[in-house]
Amino acid sequence: MSETFFSINDLLRRKSQTAIVIVSAALCVASTLLVFLFGDSIGLGLLSTSENLLTSSFSTVLSRFVLLAELLVFVIGIVIISFMVHSMMVQRLKDIGLMKAAGCPNDLIFGYFMNELIILSVTACLIGIVLGLTADYMASNVFSAGLQPLHWTIDALPVVIVFFTFLAVCLIFGMMPVFTATKVEPAMVLSPAFSYGLNFESDFKGIYRGGVVAKIAVRNLFRRRSASFRIVLCLTIAFLLVTVSVAGGMIADETTSDWVERAVGRNVMLIAQQNMTHQYESLLSRFYLEGAITQLNYTDERYLLPQGLLSQLESIRGLKVDPRLILDAQVNEVSGILLDQATGETYAVGDSRTGRSLVVGVGPSGVLGKWFLNGNFLNEDATPEAVVGDTLATWMFSQPLIESITLLDREFPITGVCVDPLNNGNVTYVPLKDLQEITGISQPNIIMVEIDSAANQTQVQGEINAAVANASSLTNSTVEVTALGNIVARQSGFLNTIWSTLMLLPILSLAAAAVSLMGYVALTVGEQRQEFGILRALGARPRTVARIVMLQNLLVLLSSWAAGVALGIITTLLVLIPQPVVASNNIIELSAWLLIAMVALFASSLYPVLALIKKPILELTSHQ
Repeated sequence: MSETFFSINDLLRRKSQTAIVIVSAALCVASTLLVFLFGDSIGLGLLSTSENLLTSSFSTVLSRFVLLAELLVFVIGIVIISFMVHSMMVQRLKDIGLMKAAGCPNDLIFGYFMNELIILSVTACLIGIVLGLTADYMASNVFSAGLQPLHWTIDALPVVIVFFTFLAVCLIFGMMPVFTATKVEPAMVLSPAFSYGLNFESDFKGIYRGGVVAKIAVRNLFRRRSASFRIVLCLTIAFLLVTVSVAGGMIADETTSDWVERAVGRNVMLIAQQNMTHQYESLLSRFYLEGAITQLNYTDERYLLPQGLLSQLESIRGLKVDPRLILDAQVNEVSGILLDQATGETYAVGDSRTGRSLVVGVGPSGVLGKWFLNGNFLNEDATPEAVVGDTLATWMFSQPLIESITLLDREFPITGVCVDPLNNGNVTYVPLKDLQEITGISQPNIIMVEIDSAANQTQVQGEINAAVANASSLTNSTVEVTALGNIVARQSGFLNTIWSTLMLLPILSLAAAAVSLMGYVALTVGEQRQEFGILRALGARPRTVARIVMLQNLLVLLSSWAAGVALGIITTLLVLIPQPVVASNNIIELSAWLLIAMVALFASSLYPVLALIKKPILELTSHQ
């Protein structure tokens, strides 16, 4: 019991140092737990992608981001905790030397500091777990405000894994310097050269000839190579995480929103019978809302639109018309044949899987959608062919561009895979004339129209309404015109909510990096206290000392910022997002956020500097 009290009193005696280590470690634990729990809460864990919401392609992009965020947050947590705990125990080496000189055996020294480290580590990890659970609850509420309600629950497994992983990291890296010191002679342990890691003088002579301040700052960084390398690595990963989250979030939001708008169509209006309109809106809403789709007989005569309406719409100048026939049908996978270039042998690719899909017949030359495609869209003059949605391609086909699909006893070779929010990506596009031939239905059941930007919008809209009203009177059913812009806006808003929430994930890690930078500055300032005291005694002004330390911090930050931002942008553009869409305002906003992050970190490093320059010369030069 007395050993525990001694350890607690020893930690309380160093309140500032203990607080910095506990806060930085707790933030690392909290940020890691947050990305693990929140990643699972939106169905984007390490090993699975969401199938209830979004299409396969959208889920894949999101999974990459969450996976990389989890990895980076975990790595930065390991680096920060190891750095902070190691630095704290290095500062205790003089105490170890005194204990060894007083005759304390190594096992007693080791046990004393292990007890102290356990108290520190358990406290930090417990605080981090509580903070992480709180942050996950808040993030889940933010996400649920963006259209998708979530039921917040605590998954015990990630909590246990994160707690014991970081506890082990604290203990291992914290006891390494203690273990080393117990094997060294007391006189060497008491030497400042040993405790500060300055046994070997750096042969770096400086490359900057412009001033004494810069020379001292650069030389100090190279004298403490180990600590400088650790903090640069820590901050580089932090800036990499911030860049991936912020830049990736902005670019991914712009890119995925563009996918949605291109698939549904910009400024497109839907003309259909009232029930069919509600059904089509429900099919589009499956992208961001869970819920069963009402079973509907799409080919019922009540839902078919008269040919006179189609002809009247096609005669309106400045109007693009896209008639479609949609139905729900069973589809079957047809294996493809692949040639092995090395052996010249052929082998089958795929299986004979069966499922149901929304089938849409479109006119290839007049279709209004411009999908993001892997492969090619339908060709007007080609033999019957099909384009499948990304979700259907994922769960039903092995290599869809080599295989075929069968529907209504007709085989269609697959020429492309499209990203489409309609029916959550479970959709198959075939030429309209082929689908009409198979079903024997000559009339479309929906018509998509878009007014040319150069046309008189009011006049064309009036002609559309007149044609639709005439069709309603002829068919004795309610045919209506519905703008799909609201649906597209909700889809884009849902994506924006996801990416905006993911952009908040690195905040705790950035805060931990700021605390670790503060601890690093406090450590280096403590080591250089007597050096700065001598400079002050020789006539250097307090602001000169402050400039030296601030320049050291700025050099560390700039090198970390450049490396982290460069790696983050390369990773985002080349790995995470296929064919990214980068808007000019994204570049400006990204630059502003990255600059704010660097300024915030630099500002966090000023507190130890301001505390240093306020101390009198006698206190700086004392051997306390």
